[in-house]
Amino acid sequence: MRGGGGPGAWGAMAFAGLLSACAPLAPTSRTVPDTPRTTPDRVTPRSAASRDLERYYRAIQNDLLAKGLLRTDGGGPDTPFDADTLLRDFERIAFYDEYSRSPRKGGALSRWERPVRIGIEFGPSVPLAQREKDERNIRNYAARLGRITGHPIAASDSAANFHVFVAGEDDRDFVQARLKSLVPDIRDSELALFRDLPRSFYCFVVAVSDHSNPNTYTHAVALIRAEHPDLVRLSCIHEEIAQGLGLPNDSPEARPSIFNDDDEFALLTTHDEMLLKMLYDPRLKPGMTVSEARPLARIIARELMGERS
Repeated sequence: MRGGGGPGAWGAMAFAGLLSACAPLAPTSRTVPDTPRTTPDRVTPRSAASRDLERYYRAIQNDLLAKGLLRTDGGGPDTPFDADTLLRDFERIAFYDEYSRSPRKGGALSRWERPVRIGIEFGPSVPLAQREKDERNIRNYAARLGRITGHPIAASDSAANFHVFVAGEDDRDFVQARLKSLVPDIRDSELALFRDLPRSFYCFVVAVSDHSNPNTYTHAVALIRAEHPDLVRLSCIHEEIAQGLGLPNDSPEARPSIFNDDDEFALLTTHDEMLLKMLYDPRLKPGMTVSEARPLARIIARELMGERS
């Protein structure tokens, strides 16, 4: 399962991860300064605890693959959906709390209005080869998201406002120091989420909303566990960055989709691309309620599916 929080503050997005859940933090206002990334050049030796986690997560990935899960095909003839299904999934994922039948408290369309600049940082224990692979994957994915949404989204070496940390069990001090630098008034309880992460939490993302517009995101931080095997780590990258753009929730009915707790799909699907297109369609505006957005969203969904309005 995954947990979600209300928009408008640090902790506004879902704290999400494969097979995991987390309660949202209390709403607060945050000013996030621009700080350059500080990925260490040297690689520190990994502890026995970190290697233990690596074996644990590899066993889980192997089990999911043996069950035919973690698909990477994006969906096919066995996963049909139409415009009505797409509209239903968009509403559930963009406006609703997980598994709720009514919009979340204060639920409204939320997304980025300013360009999204994704900064990539690695903990000291992350091997150089893994850093190269993950950075390449994140940069390529950011470019893909920009093409999908039509919104300026790209990896950036400076002035980042969406920070993606790939860090291991041994990198907690590094992450804590960076969070204090990024969010000087961060609470101890918020730091504890990153410091005391149980192994059942694979990855998550939190976001900061604009002070004057709680439905417009201005900063985000995602944490990806470095001990994951390649496919699960890439799955975390796909899901957390997409959720950080404004699709924070999950639906057990969404298929083919990564916004579903069944782990059937590992990577962003054609269905999910359409959800992102809907989210960033200029006809929809941040702050719209589900009832306000529905007539336009229905038109957009039918256009995307090639159906008549």
